[in-house]
Amino acid sequence: MSASRTVTVASSSGLHARPAKLFVEAAQGTGSQVTLAKGEKSVNAASILTVLSLGVEKGDEVTLTAEGGEEEQALDTLEHFLTTDHDA
Repeated sequence: MSASRTVTVASSSGLHARPAKLFVEAAQGTGSQVTLAKGEKSVNAASILTVLSLGVEKGDEVTLTAEGGEEEQALDTLEHFLTTDHDA
């Protein structure tokens, strides 16, 4: 079973190096297999290189998908992360 959610990124610099690292750590900590998608491209949210490859900027809409148990809790955690400005 999987769950998905679309989120607007709030961090003023998007998911550049530091916020991307924190996001990847949060994704790894959920215990779920999480993917992050922007447009047609979808990547493993547990890999900093793939997350950076999306070029996510402030105001971009991304889709989170979680599989493997506790999907809604994982999405809640990651949505909260993406809707918080980590550069403030």
